[in-house]
Amino acid sequence: MKRTRLTREQSREQTRERLLDAAQAMFTKKGFIGASVEDIALAAGYTRGAFYSNFSGKAELFVELLRRDHETMQAGLHAIFDTPAPREEMEARVLAYYSLLAQNNKALVLWVEAKLLATRDARFRTRFNAFMKEKREELKAYIEEFSARVGTPLPLPPDVLVVGLIGLCDGVQFLAAGDPQQITQPLVEQVLSVFFSRVVFGRDP
Repeated sequence: MKRTRLTREQSREQTRERLLDAAQAMFTKKGFIGASVEDIALAAGYTRGAFYSNFSGKAELFVELLRRDHETMQAGLHAIFDTPAPREEMEARVLAYYSLLAQNNKALVLWVEAKLLATRDARFRTRFNAFMKEKREELKAYIEEFSARVGTPLPLPPDVLVVGLIGLCDGVQFLAAGDPQQITQPLVEQVLSVFFSRVVFGRDP
């Protein structure tokens, strides 16, 4: 069977995806500082020149890697709102989504690495904080839509709830990654259930 020839745009996108995949593996294994451009290009099967044809440097690639993971998470949230559902089902979907995310975030090491790098590198911090602001705004919109869908007023301003939600989920993920024997799925679900029931859903858990 004759292979379909990729267009220039398709070929470029394929190269970018392979570089991103290789960078995720390298950053997870060696850290941002330890992984060189050469490491990433070699792991992806390309040259250093191919790397710089797609990214200005490791920092730009790193943010794109985080953005790709964020878009995957957003797709999961979007799916919750795709079809109309009663309040109880909507609440169950949201809780199930965050419970699974807390226990199965393959990119957790990347987010931890990014936060550490942001405390040490002012230039990266500016880029990373701008991206995080976008992330909070998107999550804020989902919280507002959820409130409107189920007809429940929010107990706190959406931007405050966003900070609390991200902080809680980040903390639970970090604890679960470091001690999965103690920070089990049932415990994670219990913690998140209480938070969502009282703070987001406005009812007793």
